Amino acid sequence: MAGILLVEDDPSVRTALELALTRQGHSVTSYATGEEALDHIRARRPEIAILDVMLPGIDGIEVCRRVRKLDQLPVILLTARGDDLDVVVGLEAGADDYVVKPVEPRVLDARIRAILRRAESAASDRITFGDLVVDRGALKVSLAGKEIHLTPTELRLLLELIRHPGQVLNRRYLLREVWDHTHIADSRLVDACVQRVRAKIEPKPGEPVFIHTVRGFGYRFSPP
Repeated sequence: MAGILLVEDDPSVRTALELALTRQGHSVTSYATGEEALDHIRARRPEIAILDVMLPGIDGIEVCRRVRKLDQLPVILLTARGDDLDVVVGLEAGADDYVVKPVEPRVLDARIRAILRRAESAASDRITFGDLVVDRGALKVSLAGKEIHLTPTELRLLLELIRHPGQVLNRRYLLREVWDHTHIADSRLVDACVQRVRAKIEPKPGEPVFIHTVRGFGYRFSPP
């Protein structure tokens, strides 16, 4: 059972999702505004937040952006079908995943469980690549002795790349292994997450030394 924060301004959608997720065994707290969501997160941190993009006042993307400044709380965005701009901006803001509307509760539940599995699945070993140190048991990453804070999805992506040093991993493979997705159209999840990881672990994100792009194929972890 997960402690879920659900933020959706449409009362009928909010009620339907809350009931459906509760039936799946989750504990759901729901709100209609981003302001209420931020107050709740500060007072009682949930295990995962599900944010509608289009909220009155502070929208879901801005809520995600503010959360990311202080916390690595997993975030799923609910977005209008075909609204690519919202998806891209949301992923760049730090969202772990997205689900398009109308939302199928079973799909949303599967995405929730996949993210929570990513947060829990870590082997107990420590890996060092020069100044980059990944402690999979403690779920900690440091660069030149400074701790780097990664979301569960970002950490899972980094661990998957590290498991195959020097090998090119295509986006379809990474979608399957990191997000449990099979639809290649979701490949922007991979690209956005790689950008966020680079921004955190690369000395110069524009000139990566750890995660390299192989155009037309995917990404390769090749530490110096």
